[in-house]
Amino acid sequence: MARVRVGDMRRRQLISATIDSIHDVGFSATTLQSISRHAGVSTGLVAHYFKDKDGLLEATLRSLASDLSAAIVEKLRQAVTPRDRLAAVVAGLLAPEQFEPRIARVWLAFWGQVTHAPKLKRVQNIYEKRLLANLRHAFKQVLPAEQAEEQAIALAALIDGLWLRAALSREPSNADQAQTLCLAFIDNVMERQRTSCSAA
Repeated sequence: MARVRVGDMRRRQLISATIDSIHDVGFSATTLQSISRHAGVSTGLVAHYFKDKDGLLEATLRSLASDLSAAIVEKLRQAVTPRDRLAAVVAGLLAPEQFEPRIARVWLAFWGQVTHAPKLKRVQNIYEKRLLANLRHAFKQVLPAEQAEEQAIALAALIDGLWLRAALSREPSNADQAQTLCLAFIDNVMERQRTSCSAA
């Protein structure tokens, strides 16, 4: 049991070191040597836990996506209304501990690679499908199915755009401001729907 815990801790340490390396030197320049240097371990230990660099990169992207999913699930536990559900997704994705330059820039680095790396693309596709499913489910409570799909895609695009801006900006990320923009979008959609229903 203790050995399992040590192994999990070592994997988390190496994933964190991979994030640090990608942030510091970029995706292309990240090597097993740079990762092991950040972790303070030998390259052989990296290979022991992840076989090779590709395995570690895939595990790192899975970890990033898992952290976001866990944050969303935690927020959704307290959601009651459709608006609450949408706000919970936004709060999970754009929480200060997630929406910060180090993490945003690493996500951007991975986004640039997914079209060339099938394993990374598969992880990204799963993340995107879950995000859209959460948004679509909430919007369907207040909109016709076709409109719910359109607004889910639009809100996901807004969130991605905010992440991209955070990754490219020289200024510190502002999670509160990013959440406010998304909530304004949600409220605008719902207000238009209420007005449309009243007019009908």
